[in-house]
Amino acid sequence: MNLPNKLTIFRIILVPIMVIISLLNIQGTFLNIPITYWIINLIFIIASFTDHLDGKLARKNNQITTFGKFADPLADKILVLSTMLILVEFNKLPAWIPIIVLAREFVVSGYRLVAVEKGGQVIAANIWGKLKTVTQMIAIILSLLDVNAFAAFINTKLTGYNLIINILSTTFMFVSVIATIFSGWNYIKDGKNLLKD
Repeated sequence: MNLPNKLTIFRIILVPIMVIISLLNIQGTFLNIPITYWIINLIFIIASFTDHLDGKLARKNNQITTFGKFADPLADKILVLSTMLILVEFNKLPAWIPIIVLAREFVVSGYRLVAVEKGGQVIAANIWGKLKTVTQMIAIILSLLDVNAFAAFINTKLTGYNLIINILSTTFMFVSVIATIFSGWNYIKDGKNLLKD
């Protein structure tokens, strides 16, 4: 097994570790942020970096494999959705956000299955998909540095760091949701011919 695929597997292994950390009752804070949030954030950042690294190495060393094509996007989805569900569990994120992300992934996966069945037609990634990925990663990292819930600045009198980080995390999460919806719509629009017999 080549290095990019090992990194992909490593990324998948980090997810249950992150979930276990979220269930442990780790006491203490650092900069008024619970230690649990810091640990999960560190794991998420490492996992996100391996996502960038494995693709780069696979292309550079011509190590693109069938396993990598299958496992890499799957690992990304597992990582993002698991972390979002942890944020829901922490009452930091409303459930409708991961629901939209999950629905989009089902739609895209369905279209990809149909594309393969019809001769391997590829629906190219677009700017919305790239924006979705980047803003999701930033939003999750910021949300884990935010002691307040999504959009808390609207209903409470936050000040200073708490206000700034909550506005930033909420904004990036909201932009990621919009990008998720538009990237999903692009798959439907660009792939509508796949559903014609």
